[in-house]
Amino acid sequence: MGTERTDGRVIAGRYRLEALLGRGGMGVVWQATDQLLRRRVAVKEIAQDASLSPEEARRQCDRILREARAVARLSHPHVIVVHDVVVHEERPYIVMELIEGGSLADRISACGPVDADEAARIGVDLLGALRTAHTAGVLHRDLKPANVLIESGTGRVVLTDFGVAQVPGATTLTESGSFVGSPEYTAPERMSGAGTGPASDLWSLGVLLCAAVGGRSPFHRDTLGGILHAVVDDEIRPPAQAAPFLPVVQGLLERDPQRRLDAAEAERMLRAFRETGRVPPPRTGRAPRDRLMTALLVAAMAAAGVSAAALLMTGGGGDGGGTPSSPTPSVTVTETVTSSASSSSYDSRINGR
Repeated sequence: MGTERTDGRVIAGRYRLEALLGRGGMGVVWQATDQLLRRRVAVKEIAQDASLSPEEARRQCDRILREARAVARLSHPHVIVVHDVVVHEERPYIVMELIEGGSLADRISACGPVDADEAARIGVDLLGALRTAHTAGVLHRDLKPANVLIESGTGRVVLTDFGVAQVPGATTLTESGSFVGSPEYTAPERMSGAGTGPASDLWSLGVLLCAAVGGRSPFHRDTLGGILHAVVDDEIRPPAQAAPFLPVVQGLLERDPQRRLDAAEAERMLRAFRETGRVPPPRTGRAPRDRLMTALLVAAMAAAGVSAAALLMTGGGGDGGGTPSSPTPSVTVTETVTSSASSSSYDSRINGR
């Protein structure tokens, strides 16, 4: 597709691609016009892998369509609306609502970190979105500021880029034995290949809250190996700005997913903070945080060799409904985890807002 900013193609006889909104590791997002309903939409164009055989490409397309349809069934004010999923010239396209505004990553980059109350508001909205997705069996797997859109005028928070999501009843887009995500926001159990579940998304939310008030992930390091070590074994140091709701952050950043704060409790605590300025204790006692076993770190670091190679060859990306910002690197780690990957976030913030 090159680097053109305008297009003009009409997809599936209906969607006219107009302006490039964002580019990610697995595709691009266009501002488009639905010529049938005469409305503006965002269209994610999934990149084609030239190394795939025709049969493999067909299976990949089928997986993308299944996963997009599963996300399209989600109905929540803070989840991106998927209007349509189409195939045009053997390539899948996902048609979404167009969000006027930027990503949380863009906002932090342009204006600096948000205050604790605003971060709590964003957290409450995202917890509602995650609870809806998890109830439907959909895991996001790449929750980060670049994949959270803030609508201009209303301030509405919208979770996008379910391109890495795992959905029920579908073989995931990345082949069995790998995962795709953003290392600084990835839960330690995923790093080690121990499995993933709703709790993994909640870890990512805890990191996101830290980034929202502190400006960056507490696991930011100069190298991929350093990030993996920080996530799995280093002392976790939330930014000082997270102090007003520190119990929530600490509960979400519990390395043992069985001890991690659940979505309902995290939402209750953040709502109470917004209403009273104080965070109530969790309703159920939680055991002290344990350091993960050395074997967990070894597994993650062993995977990092593959991840680093993949990262050097492919680079990262991001989605959303606005102007793209510098990407947060995504990493592919060969492990016994399955996951799904489509383009980046709502691709106007795709892969790394």
